Amino acid sequence: MTKRIPAKIKNFIMVTIGSIMYAIGISLFLDPANLASGGVSGIAIIITSITDVLPTGTWIIIINIPIMIAGVWKLGAKILLPTFYALAISSGTMTLLEMFNVPPVTNDTLLACAGGAVVASAGIGLVFRGGATTAGTDIIVKLLRLKFRHISTGAIFLFTDGMVCLASGIAFNDINKALFAGIAVFIQMNVLNMVLYGSDEARMVYIISERDDIIAQRLLNEIDAGATFLHGNGAYTGKDRKVLMCVLKMRSLPQAREIVRQEDSDAFMIVTKATSVFGEGFKSHVEDDL
Repeated sequence: MTKRIPAKIKNFIMVTIGSIMYAIGISLFLDPANLASGGVSGIAIIITSITDVLPTGTWIIIINIPIMIAGVWKLGAKILLPTFYALAISSGTMTLLEMFNVPPVTNDTLLACAGGAVVASAGIGLVFRGGATTAGTDIIVKLLRLKFRHISTGAIFLFTDGMVCLASGIAFNDINKALFAGIAVFIQMNVLNMVLYGSDEARMVYIISERDDIIAQRLLNEIDAGATFLHGNGAYTGKDRKVLMCVLKMRSLPQAREIVRQEDSDAFMIVTKATSVFGEGFKSHVEDDL
């Protein structure tokens, strides 16, 4: 039981900070610039600019009601409490910022586009990692991920948010606003994937050498890189050969190359990019289900 308490506290902190960041990205960057960069927040921005009856934060709550019902139906009640908390914090922060007339961070549309996209999507990523959602398209994305697990979260956001961007161009009758919103969506997709899945800067290395045992031992001892021997057969010589395979963080590659150079300058070394690595020292196996 004691092991779960720190994790719950960590998740609570991530959801809180992420919800506030999401609210700031919307209220102090995207909303003042009329940039509907997707999601329920984008729809709310469009409605607010047209009707000016209720603030953006209130519209977000109203639109989220049917989406929350669908989320509970498909994802279970466990998502209800943390999502309600995230929604309350984000919408509450937006309302407070509007009540106290906090001015936008910038009046430059391009800076608002880039800054708002980074802050809001980083916030969404933290909320996701904390086991909650900010409701809206977050829940829709989670529902789609149940069926299309091979598609990344950021890619699904790109599609759903792209539809909202298209609608914003029509609603505002301004192609420039739609294009800026599209840029924001692209930035959001990349930042969100970075927060959820990491940078994926890993390299797969294959080494064929007469001194493979010594190289493997040095890789294990000096850079703490796991290594595996694969058994191969030389096509020309017909002799059995061992192939040393290891996955390295990008920062460890220069040191690994130096080890190989020192031990066997005639070694055959192949370096390829590993797009996703799961396991000890890399990403968790459950992380890609976010």
